Amino acid sequence: MNTPKILIVDDRLENLISLEMILSDFSVEFVRAFSGEEALRKTLKEDFAMAILDVQMPGMDGYETLSLMRNRHKTRYLPVIFVSAIHQSDVHIIRGIETGAIDFIPKPIIPEILVGKVRVFLDLYKQKQELFQMMMTLGEKNRELTIQREKAEKATDAKSFYLAYMSHEIRTPLSGILGVSRVLEKTSLDAEQKKLLQTVISSGEHVISIINDILDYSKIESGQVALEKIPFDLREVVGSVCGLLVHNAHEKNIRLEVSVDEALPSSLIGDPLRINQIVTNLVNNAIKFTDQGGVTIRVSVPEYRENQVRVKISVTDTGIGISDEGKKKLFKEYSQTELSTSRKYGGTGLGLAICKNLVSLMEGEIGVNSQAGEGAEFWVEVPLCCAAPAETAEELPDPGGIKILLAEDNKVNQLVISHLLKNMELDCDIANNGKEAFEMFREKSYDLILMDMQMPEMDGLEATGKIREYERDNPCRKAIYIVAVTANVFEEERKKCLEAGMNDFLSKPFKESEIKKVISHAARS
Repeated sequence: MNTPKILIVDDRLENLISLEMILSDFSVEFVRAFSGEEALRKTLKEDFAMAILDVQMPGMDGYETLSLMRNRHKTRYLPVIFVSAIHQSDVHIIRGIETGAIDFIPKPIIPEILVGKVRVFLDLYKQKQELFQMMMTLGEKNRELTIQREKAEKATDAKSFYLAYMSHEIRTPLSGILGVSRVLEKTSLDAEQKKLLQTVISSGEHVISIINDILDYSKIESGQVALEKIPFDLREVVGSVCGLLVHNAHEKNIRLEVSVDEALPSSLIGDPLRINQIVTNLVNNAIKFTDQGGVTIRVSVPEYRENQVRVKISVTDTGIGISDEGKKKLFKEYSQTELSTSRKYGGTGLGLAICKNLVSLMEGEIGVNSQAGEGAEFWVEVPLCCAAPAETAEELPDPGGIKILLAEDNKVNQLVISHLLKNMELDCDIANNGKEAFEMFREKSYDLILMDMQMPEMDGLEATGKIREYERDNPCRKAIYIVAVTANVFEEERKKCLEAGMNDFLSKPFKESEIKKVISHAARS
């Protein structure tokens, strides 16, 4: 911190020297001025902690000098003490205070009074400088934090872009592999060929599962996951998980059983997709680590209030169990309980970490009870609101006769989707890019466009924009149902598609049931 400066103003040298001697114990620098004009010039060039100003001076007196100081921004709040032999009347003191002085000390000066008052204002000046320095430091820290935040945001954006790009690059050929495999599955094959084909499909779905784990964890980590709050039946969710994984259990000759508390309401409010994801992960893990016995899913209601229940879902297995050391590693990203387990059973080590994060978003709890060699019980408790029983779903119309345009540049995906539609007794025209799709849309009337996102010449978003613009200019033409077909599954991509005017979103690789659903929606629209 710089040494404080005190401006002392008097037309007599001996008075200036006297002031310096009285204040000699302070660690300050004195700056002398012999007139008001000189004092004003010095305040323009230097910064002062305070000023001691004589009243009677030739030319410009102290009152006028201080008045001009108060009209300047730099010296508007500079502490000034008047010293003067003119004090026979209170008028002079009052005028000094009204002009802006903080005090008025009569001559001859009593040293102790002047020292006491100067000490107060030097302390205030010191505190002001310390506060200023703290603010400067804080400002610098804030600038550094801003820079680091911007770097982190750029890194996150780069990571998201990379993951989205890699997801697209991996999903696109994998979509072709799985699609062709499922087409072959419906043809005449001998037992050995079916077994080999099932291995291909199983391996492809395993790769998709790994990609989904990585993308899900990335989305949760960056705060991009928003939970839905819609009516659903938890019995149906658990039933669908069992239907999906019962084949895996039967292949290992183990049981897969379900027990649901009768007190469970038939309709709850929550995110069925994410609950399905949690239960699927827990049951899949239980099957994976169990070679004898079985896996049991229990749904109970430990707490029931008027419009809210606390639901507990437990998945118990008779598998290898988990050691005390292994339990410490559970629910942590990229971790397996044991190295040997990782080698034998594989996996990304992200599943339970994703479950824990999703349960936390639901304001619930997740835990495990287990001993090595004695099986394990993974449990989840989440609060859910009750809902009125869901109305019977409206029967979807028969999509027969619907006219479909497929905009897709990848030849394998063209073949796969065409075969899927053929199995549904539906045909489609094919456009190799967005530009062709737009031209074909103008020339022919379609009910549905399956629009790939990444295509040469014109991508799916641009093509959709042109189609919607054409429809606005031609109001007599019925709006066409457009479904995004993309290997990018990030939420930002979904938002872009809907904002561009698309009606639905289909991620590659998709199943026959998923494409049937969007075709039925298109037929109803």
